[in-house]
Amino acid sequence: MPKAIIIAGTSSGCGKTSVALGLMKAFARKGLVVQGFKSGPDFIDPGLHRMATGLPSHNLDGWMLPADEIHRIFRRNHEGCDISIIEGAMGLFDGIGAVSEEGSAAQLAKILGVPVLLVVNARGMARSAAALVKGYAEFDPALTLSAVLFNMTGSPAHGQILSQALEGQDVRVLGSLQRVPGLELPSRHLGLVTAEDLDRREERLSALADWVERSLDLDALLEALPDFSMPSLTDGGTKMPEIRIGYARDRAFCFYYEENLRMLRQAGAELVPFSPLEDYNLPPALRGLYLGGGYPELHAEQLAANSVMRGKIRDFCLGGKPVYAECGGFMYLMRSLKTRDGREHPMAGVFDFSCAMQGRHQALGYREVELATGTNLGGPGDRVRGHEFHYSQLQGEDPSAREVYRVFDRCGRNDACGGYQKANCLASYVHLHFGSNPAMAARFVEACGA
Repeated sequence: MPKAIIIAGTSSGCGKTSVALGLMKAFARKGLVVQGFKSGPDFIDPGLHRMATGLPSHNLDGWMLPADEIHRIFRRNHEGCDISIIEGAMGLFDGIGAVSEEGSAAQLAKILGVPVLLVVNARGMARSAAALVKGYAEFDPALTLSAVLFNMTGSPAHGQILSQALEGQDVRVLGSLQRVPGLELPSRHLGLVTAEDLDRREERLSALADWVERSLDLDALLEALPDFSMPSLTDGGTKMPEIRIGYARDRAFCFYYEENLRMLRQAGAELVPFSPLEDYNLPPALRGLYLGGGYPELHAEQLAANSVMRGKIRDFCLGGKPVYAECGGFMYLMRSLKTRDGREHPMAGVFDFSCAMQGRHQALGYREVELATGTNLGGPGDRVRGHEFHYSQLQGEDPSAREVYRVFDRCGRNDACGGYQKANCLASYVHLHFGSNPAMAARFVEACGA
């Protein structure tokens, strides 16, 4: 029977991504079918999960998505696997704010009924770790903390002390993972290095799996997890793929919610990948474009050098066919992008805005979008939820671009950057999750086919 577990942490940086990837790779190389999920809006970790498991990883977020949609996404992808591993975000109880559990791994565990493994960075700790674990175990009586895993221990003796400190508590100690120099994954602004740009990928994954296997009895862990089967799901059928929609997919544009892509396909789209970095022509017979986010700022020189593709995309966008772009895709459609070294690189020039990279993030957090007018995603008053996180600053004006979003932050303030429409091109810094309003995926495909 399939199993499931949430790998949560005491905080960001405690090692839960390394633990999750190590477990995924270790189980996968045992021949198990491993399905990855990510709690929260992050794009980078799901890409790393896919690298470890060979399967697309899916985001589950209790603020962006209603509980029934979380159940549908989880059930659809959990069915047929041996174990689903859900990686949390930040600390176990961290979500939308100080007094709400929305968006947290704890909320997700309660929605799905999946057991929680708490990863604790025990560096420099001994008996105090017991007080920390006790606090996490008792903070929310409705949540059952099934086990704890100590990370960053200095020696087997250190791990033994930590285990002894928890004797008498109801939380089981799964084991201890020792510090290993050079094991951590490299990072940069926005988070870890993406799977597309990570060097020595297989070597790094194998090292993480070895690290986990040296300290944990994986067979015993699997046996201890309760069976977690769910009823089969009926999606109502998928339309024949009749409408070709191109979507940018390369090292510069790799931030997509897998559920967004699935919902577009279900609505009848044939999604055709292309590379603004490497290709010189768009795929033939496209009826629309989807330009996701990523790191155009890291590849600005190569994007600028490919003037042929920039021109093809500009002509497509201004020709009236539906285009949807978010964050990095929006930056690519601007007149220029200035990198941190002060160099300005020409982009596609659909919008007369420019953007400039800054030393710290310019926006970070959940967003709720209300459409102020009709767009290729829906009509006035339609609402959808998402997330915004970028280091670039929007500069200049484009009088011919209409602002078509009312954007609200997690506190309900309408002070975030809006969405812009020009011709039939809709672009914004906000990453939308279509699972929060499934009609939008169908509406975009319909617009492309009109």
